Amino acid sequence: MDLLPDLKKGKRGAIAKAITIVENNKPESKKILKKIFKDTGKSMVIGITGPAGAGKSSLINKTAVAMRKLKTKPAVLAVDPTSHVTGGAILGDRVRMTESTDSGTYIRSIASRGATGAVSRSLRNSIRILEYAGFNPIIIESVGAGQTEVEISNIADITVVVFNPHTGDSIQTIKAGLTEIGDVYLVNKSDLDGSNQLFDAVRDFIGASERNPIIPKTSVKKNSGISEFAKTLKKLMDERKKTKSQKDQERLETELKDIVLNNIKDKMGEMLDSDKTFSKYLKKLQKRDIDPFEAADIITKSLVK
Repeated sequence: MDLLPDLKKGKRGAIAKAITIVENNKPESKKILKKIFKDTGKSMVIGITGPAGAGKSSLINKTAVAMRKLKTKPAVLAVDPTSHVTGGAILGDRVRMTESTDSGTYIRSIASRGATGAVSRSLRNSIRILEYAGFNPIIIESVGAGQTEVEISNIADITVVVFNPHTGDSIQTIKAGLTEIGDVYLVNKSDLDGSNQLFDAVRDFIGASERNPIIPKTSVKKNSGISEFAKTLKKLMDERKKTKSQKDQERLETELKDIVLNNIKDKMGEMLDSDKTFSKYLKKLQKRDIDPFEAADIITKSLVK
């Protein structure tokens, strides 16, 4: 595995190659992960999410630069909504993050592929590659789109939800379930009209919740609040170190269950293709001599003895 020495040195070509391998779930990915696994699990993962247009990419660009000044070595994984036509990811984020890339931050777009669970697998393993390459923290950026956010909050040690005054449905979006996941609720583009009302609304609606989140204001345009936000993240990273191992135990349990269930599903798929009981009851179902539930029960009993 000639990739590993270069990966350990943090060489960009090796990182890009390794992430492509684990993203595409190639057989080599198992070999890579087997060799690096012991040296992973120590970096803090920061999830940054929020509605499209909240200005996350520009915010992360500036924040990554500020975090490097605080003696950290951030990397960014941007989870992109996938094009259903080409399967490719939208790479606009990378364009908006040139400043942090120039300062040494590693940035990579990952296609969300529209599948629950696939995001988690791809992310977990990409995070491990970046950890092995010496990055900490690893920032995950995603568009606020329901299920993906919950998946990311399950992987992240710190979750940041970003809003801006011109995302008209901001407060409705908050009500739609983002209230449970944030450690920080950030009002971005605070130079725009309406930012004070949005800040008050977020504070009134979420600030009093049990999580007691931090609610800062930033403006990328005016470069205000960015260094304070970076310091907040650094402080949270230091605090979360204490509880990280407990959370990791739970995450590894979830991951192991996911992998086992996926393995069983694949195995079952193969068995069904060649199973006589399955083909017999499929024919009955197609003739409408039996309903799908009864057919499924009979087939399941024949397989799981």
